[in-house]
Amino acid sequence: MAEPAWIEPSDLIIEQIEIGPMQNFTYIIGCRTTREVVIVDPAWDIDSMVKHINEKGYKLTAALATHYHPDHIGGSFSGNNVEGIAKLLEVNPVKLYAHKLEAQGIKKVTEISDSDIEKVESGDRLKVGDIEIEFLHTPGHTPGSQCFKVKNTLISGDTLFINGCGRVDLPGANSEDMYHSMQKLCCLPDDTLLLPGHNYGHIPNASMGETKKSNTYLRINDIDTWTSLMGH
Repeated sequence: MAEPAWIEPSDLIIEQIEIGPMQNFTYIIGCRTTREVVIVDPAWDIDSMVKHINEKGYKLTAALATHYHPDHIGGSFSGNNVEGIAKLLEVNPVKLYAHKLEAQGIKKVTEISDSDIEKVESGDRLKVGDIEIEFLHTPGHTPGSQCFKVKNTLISGDTLFINGCGRVDLPGANSEDMYHSMQKLCCLPDDTLLLPGHNYGHIPNASMGETKKSNTYLRINDIDTWTSLMGH
């Protein structure tokens, strides 16, 4: 697990942690006053993450999933067996907050139960101490992909990267849905801090203003051009 990068306006705790061989980012989000935190996309090295949380004196109250792919929440793919949310529930039992359209995929790849998952919809909010997290449904990469908006910060999973967007050639992906999700995220203020699901860019995070200027996928404003670019 790489050393976390700290992004901490006011009472908000946000740590960006690069982990695993696919340059995943896991995030710790919480409240400095109460020390309550949630973990976004726990995978690859659960023991190290839990140890880090405990050493900081944080209290882990929930886990959040951007989408069901095993490199983000654990499971098997391409001969790899990635530990994730199932291991976390053994070590530190909490609810996993996932979009309602993603719950079945999560159960399939992780083998956790319905009772472990709190199903959410776009616009729902979760309080973590004095900090509020808003769930934004952004389908395209998967049917139930979601982002998390915390004050002026967006944790975008595999929906939006610094220089690109999530793949739409995988099972359950949809290029038109991704186009509409890009349009939705384009409406966020320019000073919003973008925190992606992978360290695929030349920098690990950027403002939405910077990203709108440099990211081709955010500059397309008609669906015909978009589908042509995506090969559909």
